Amino acid sequence: MAVIFDSVIKSNPVGRWYIEIRDTTEEDKIEVCLDIDEYAQKIEDMGAEYGGDIQVAWAAEENVSQEQINEVRMQMMAYEQKQNDQNQSGSYDHNLDGTPKF
Repeated sequence: MAVIFDSVIKSNPVGRWYIEIRDTTEEDKIEVCLDIDEYAQKIEDMGAEYGGDIQVAWAAEENVSQEQINEVRMQMMAYEQKQNDQNQSGSYDHNLDGTPKF
């Protein structure tokens, strides 16, 4: 059964968003991420403890603006695209079945 990580978008007093990750199996295990790269790394590190079998539940606090939510969403999409591009760039050295091209 997958472990659930709560990811909550929050806003600090100066209007900068951040993401708080809470491991639902350990109430006191909370990580704070100031950008998407840090978020991805912490999710990966935390998920490794559970063999990568995780689910992420997203939420946003009431004081978070729609613009902040959209910024997080856009950065997540850009991060995922960058990851896909990196994964595909290595595939040109291999055939579709995974064997190396000579």
